[in-house]
Amino acid sequence: MVKTIKIISEKIGIVEAEIDEQKNPNTAKAIWNALPFEARANTWGDEIYFAIPVKLSAENAQPTVQPGDIGYWPPGQGFCIFFGPTPISRGNEIRPANPVNVFGKIKGDPKILKKVRDGDKIRIEKA
Repeated sequence: MVKTIKIISEKIGIVEAEIDEQKNPNTAKAIWNALPFEARANTWGDEIYFAIPVKLSAENAQPTVQPGDIGYWPPGQGFCIFFGPTPISRGNEIRPANPVNVFGKIKGDPKILKKVRDGDKIRIEKA
């Protein structure tokens, strides 16, 4: 069964993403069970992140990710949405500050997330 979440922000409206329970099942389950979240967005290059009330260890953590990937950042208990290079990316890669547990993917073009700014309210909920 595919689980879908909604990413909601005034600047982007609603963007859907799918949770991948195969890749990192513990991360996917913990985050799904803790939804919904609401926070102020932080941006770091072409990444949106914010702290969530979920504490997990690394689970198949990746040092680079793909556009549209959604990950959990263990050191900062962060929910991360990647849509392009970060300040430490090399070339065209997308490199998080630390390896992340990738557990989902944006449906459609993740570049719409460029409209979200530092401090914008963002909500993540089950679809």
